[in-house]
Amino acid sequence: MIYPLAGLVLGALSGLLGARRRGGRGLDLLQWTTVGAIIGGLLGTFVLIAIQRSLV
Repeated sequence: MIYPLAGLVLGALSGLLGARRRGGRGLDLLQWTTVGAIIGGLLGTFVLIAIQRSLV
């Protein structure tokens, strides 16, 4: 159950750092942090599903 949460946090950090590196302002940082969190959470969910299916 920790994989989606870890993906969410890592994705948010990745989006934030990427936007900051490109010189984004406040709303840019918020948008890219949100996008990164969504993508990371989805990837974490897919990893969790793959692990659960391989154990059965």
